[in-house]
Amino acid sequence: MIKAGLIGFGRMGITHFSILNTHPQVKIMAVCDQSSTMLRVLGKYVDVKTYTDYPKMLDDSDLDCVLISTPGDSHAEIVKTCLKQGLHVFVEKPFTLASVDGHAIMAELTGKSLVNQVGYVNRFNEVFMEVKQLIDAGAIGDVVNFSSEMYGATVLKDSKSSWRGKREKGGGCMIDFASHCIDLVVYLFDKPDKVVGSIMQSIYSSEVEDLVSASFIYAGGYSGNIYTNWSDETYRKPTNILKVLGTKGKIIADKHAYKIYLKESDPKRGLDQGWNTRYITDFGKTTRFYLRGNEFTNQLDYFIDCIEQKKYDNISSFSEALKTDIIMDEIVQDAARSLASDGATPGGSIIPKKSREKASMWKRIMK
Repeated sequence: MIKAGLIGFGRMGITHFSILNTHPQVKIMAVCDQSSTMLRVLGKYVDVKTYTDYPKMLDDSDLDCVLISTPGDSHAEIVKTCLKQGLHVFVEKPFTLASVDGHAIMAELTGKSLVNQVGYVNRFNEVFMEVKQLIDAGAIGDVVNFSSEMYGATVLKDSKSSWRGKREKGGGCMIDFASHCIDLVVYLFDKPDKVVGSIMQSIYSSEVEDLVSASFIYAGGYSGNIYTNWSDETYRKPTNILKVLGTKGKIIADKHAYKIYLKESDPKRGLDQGWNTRYITDFGKTTRFYLRGNEFTNQLDYFIDCIEQKKYDNISSFSEALKTDIIMDEIVQDAARSLASDGATPGGSIIPKKSREKASMWKRIMK
C-alpha cells in the first residue's frame, strides 16, 4: 500500500484526492491546506489527518509520496523539501515560475531514485497520445509545420484582484494556458532550437498578459506556432486545438477527436485516402474512476504505477516540465527584445491600456 499526502486542497487538490482515494493501492494519510473550513469538513467525513503546516505534516506522517496542488509561487520550496525527505513527488503545473528554480530542483534530485511528475494532463489524453504515435510512426510523413492553440473565457475583466492577475503568484495567460500548449509541443516535437516573434498582450488585465503567441524554429527544418487566449468569450470552457502538417498529410485534433488527411491510403492503420475521423470513444479505454476527463485519472494512475514499478523515466517528469519553463522564459525575453528593437515603450503598441498601465504590466512580467 502506497501512503500518500496532499499539500493544497483547492480545486485540483480535491480532484486528486477524489481520484486517489479510490485507488486500491493507495492510502491517503494526510492533507495540508491553509483553509480551516476545508480541513474541518475533510476531517469530519474522511479518515485522514489534517494540517495547516506542510513541514509538520511531513515530519508527523510516514509517507511514500506527496501530491502538491498549491499556487505556483510555492512549488519550488515545497518540492525541494519533499525531495530532501526522500518522497516521490507529483506537482501541479507549472513546475516552477522561473527556470532557475527548476534547475535548482533538478540538482536536488540528482542521485535520488524518486518518481517525479508534473501535472500536464494533455500527455495522458488518449487523443493526443494517439496523435503522437501517428507522428512518430511517420503516418503523415515528415513534419512541416504545426500549431498548438488554447482558448477560453477565463478572464473577461481586469483580474488584478485575484491571483490570476498577479504574475508573481502564478497568474497570467502564459503560466495558466500557454504552459499547456508549450508542454504539448515538447511532448510531440521536443524543445525548439529558437523562439521568435513572441507577443504577450493584454486584453482586460492591467498587470498580466491575456494573450500569448510565439513561433518555434527547429534545426530539423520545420517550424510551429503557439497561440493562447484566455479572454475569448466564444469558448464555453478551455479548449486545446492542435494542427500538424506533414509531407504526406495533416492532423487536426482536440481532446475529444482527431481528423487525419492522407494523400494516399494507409491500409495498415485502416486509414483511407482523404479525411479520416477518429473519436476518443473509438479507441479510448474505460478508466477506473472518471472525473473531469480520463486524463486526470490516467496521469495519477501512471504516477502510482511508476512508484510501484520503480520506474524513474517518467514521461511527464521534472526534466520534461523544465523544458516548458525554459521556453516560457524565452518567450518573455523575446517579446521584450522585439519591443525594444522597435523603440517601443514596454507593453507599447500591443496592449490596449493607458501607457503607465502598459509599462507597469511589463515591469512586473520582466521581474
